[in-house]
Amino acid sequence: MRSSLGVYADAMAGHDRSAPLARTPDGTTWQIGSASDVDWIATGTSTGLAITSAIPPGFPAYATVVVPEPNLPIEQQARDRALLDVLGRHSAQEPWWLGYLDTGASDVVFADAPMVTLYADWRYVLVSAGQEQAARWRSTDPWKGCLPDLMFPADRSWLVSTLWDDDWTCVGGSEQLVAELVSHPDLLAHARRVTTDEDATPPGHQAF
Repeated sequence: MRSSLGVYADAMAGHDRSAPLARTPDGTTWQIGSASDVDWIATGTSTGLAITSAIPPGFPAYATVVVPEPNLPIEQQARDRALLDVLGRHSAQEPWWLGYLDTGASDVVFADAPMVTLYADWRYVLVSAGQEQAARWRSTDPWKGCLPDLMFPADRSWLVSTLWDDDWTCVGGSEQLVAELVSHPDLLAHARRVTTDEDATPPGHQAF
């Protein structure tokens, strides 16, 4: 299997060379996203307790995946690996957009990059990369782990979003993707299906 860096290089061949770029310490250049790359999320979501506060309607299935407690780092790492494993099987070798939410305390990876605005006027650094980078770019946050706050492939076949104050991740995707999430052995205690017309807050958790 090709690395996500190789897939990204192929995708870059067709990208607008005028798009903003950012460079990692190892010298690799990455495309920075703009508002047009996330306008489908901005226009499709609305405030509330339904999963559509994070994920636009229209996906065949939805789920939430709870982030384990900060004092359970091994369980948190297993959850992150399992989530990426399932997502990686449903990306058709597409580049991924990775979004890092600027809370003032979190690592946005490319601190000087231009940002996009989503949800409650929250600012994200949006980068076109892949599964490999999603797993290793950000230092592990003691509350939410190392994964980006926003992830979706270029074909928009799924979307993953962890909102600022939530200790769970919202997912929209195919029926098969969600079925694999809720049945994954490392996610059984964390993942549950939800619908667009119900309160998506996981039992025992509080929405803000």
